[in-house]
Amino acid sequence: MNFRETSVVYSVTTLTRELKNLVEGKFRFIQVQGEISNLKRPFSGHSYFTLKDDGAQLKAVLFKGQARYLVKDIENGQQVICHGRISIYEPRGDYQIIVDTVDFQGSGLLQQRFEKLKKQLAAEGLFDKENKQELPAFPKELVLLTSPSGAAVHDFLKIWRKKSFPVDIKVFSVRVQGDEAAGEIAKALSIVNKKLPQTDIIVLCRGGGSLEDLWAFNEETLARAIAESKLPVVSAVGHEIDFSISDFCADLRAPTPTAAAEMLIPDGTEIRQRITRFQNALTQQITDKLAGYQYRVDQNRRLLGDLNFLFTNISLRLDHASLKLFTVMEKIIAGAELRCDKMYSKLQNNSPVAKVHMQNQRFCFAKEKFFYLFMKSLNDKEASLGRQAALLDAVSPLATMARGYSIASRIDQKTGKATLLRDSRQVKENDKIQIRLHKGKVKCEVIQSDVEY
Repeated sequence: MNFRETSVVYSVTTLTRELKNLVEGKFRFIQVQGEISNLKRPFSGHSYFTLKDDGAQLKAVLFKGQARYLVKDIENGQQVICHGRISIYEPRGDYQIIVDTVDFQGSGLLQQRFEKLKKQLAAEGLFDKENKQELPAFPKELVLLTSPSGAAVHDFLKIWRKKSFPVDIKVFSVRVQGDEAAGEIAKALSIVNKKLPQTDIIVLCRGGGSLEDLWAFNEETLARAIAESKLPVVSAVGHEIDFSISDFCADLRAPTPTAAAEMLIPDGTEIRQRITRFQNALTQQITDKLAGYQYRVDQNRRLLGDLNFLFTNISLRLDHASLKLFTVMEKIIAGAELRCDKMYSKLQNNSPVAKVHMQNQRFCFAKEKFFYLFMKSLNDKEASLGRQAALLDAVSPLATMARGYSIASRIDQKTGKATLLRDSRQVKENDKIQIRLHKGKVKCEVIQSDVEY
């Protein structure tokens, strides 16, 4: 029986149809809870999406006719309970749920994680305005952290070319989507801060997408890297309605990459026109000022009259005042010299130089006496030390050994301990002994021991 069952050869269509009947018969009407993602609405008006949780995902379709009965439109990230029936789409062999109604259960797991992290970082002060850096009005260099193949960077560069302002744009290639994107962007922020300190502004550039697509910009790793950046950071992620954690941590949030370029890059043509207007206005003001000053100079000349007579009179008065000043100064200087001579005489009579000289002589005498006594004491100590050394040398066993004597010790084979030998009976044949000479040691083995009385 089993052999016949396993021997049946099904066509793909037949097997798929059998499974379809089995699944649809088993799960006619079910309720499935999960989070909506990858939502697509083609021209037909039907909604195709994926229901997912932490462990699996299920394709789902909500036909246009049923969607009109919902209390609100379905969106990515919503946590919902879908009522419907399981079916297998035979052309692709996919199993899916055909949704009849939807119960909305909140904002979804990702949205909950977003709100939780947002509250945590806000409590730590990462969003505080006083921590935001001021952006330069006329930047010289911008660094874009983005995917070079994305549309966002091309939109940014398009505005840059249109503005015609001399600012350097450097593109630092990073992933802007996926599990490793947040860490890669955070590392790029650190590299730019260390190796490109001349950068005026760092721009996080990424186009729109679903909450899952933009999730890299909601990671705590990237948020803290933005807050620690010494260079100003601008978050230009998604569309105008998209908000991410990086928007709150950055020094400036731009609704879109295009808007970021509009906000950061000044209009070169307009600036040049304004400079030209300011130059013309300044030239006119200077011309008017010079004309006014020339008019005032002419008026003052007429009021002053003949300046030669005025200068001659003033010169005569100056000469007279100078002569009078010199006479007074000579008297003051003579009086000061007389007082200085008197003070000098007093200082000579009470000069401290002689006293210092006398004290210096006394010091030199005391120093010589000290050195004499010190050397005498040192010599006496050296002589005493020599006598003591000679006495010690006379009774030292080393001196005795130098005359040809030696010290023998028996070596214990187990402990290695040395025992001083005074009698030949302390050793026997094959014992190990050690003989200490005046210079060095000799290890020997006993061949014969003779006893003398």
